[in-house]
Amino acid sequence: MSIKRTNSDDPDFIKLVALLDQDLAIRDGEDHAFYNQFNKIDKIKHTIVYYENGVPVGCGAFREKVPGTTEIKRMYVHPDHRKKGIASAVLKELEIWAKEVGYTYTILETGKNQPEAINLYQKLQYTIIPNYPPYEEIDNSVCMKKTL
Repeated sequence: MSIKRTNSDDPDFIKLVALLDQDLAIRDGEDHAFYNQFNKIDKIKHTIVYYENGVPVGCGAFREKVPGTTEIKRMYVHPDHRKKGIASAVLKELEIWAKEVGYTYTILETGKNQPEAINLYQKLQYTIIPNYPPYEEIDNSVCMKKTL
C-alpha cells in the first residue's frame, strides 16, 4: 500500500471521485443535486490517493472553510476494498497534512444515509456539531468537527 499527496488534477483522484458521485447519486436520491453543487473538485490543493498493489482504491481531500478550519471532502473507498482500514488511513493522513499546513480544526458533512461514514468519523474522535452553512436547514446532513 502507498498514499500519495496530490491535488484535484490527479487522474486517479478524478476517477475515484466519479465513482463516489455515482454512489452518492443513489444514496442521496432527490437531494443529490443540492449536495452535488458543493462537491466540485476543481482547485482543491490537498488530496490523497490510496493505492493497494499500485491500484488507486481510496481518496479524500480537504480545503479551507474558514481561517484555521479545513473541511474534509470527497472521502471514498472502492467497495471491493472496504473493511480494510483504508478510509481511516486516508483520513488520518489528511489530518496530519492539515495540521502541517497550519489548521487547528477539521469539519465535515456527511449524510444520514451513510451510517458507515458516521461510524468511521466517530471512531476517529469527530463529534457531531450543529449543521453549518450551507447544510443548516438540511435534515439529512450530519456535520462533525475534530480538533487536530
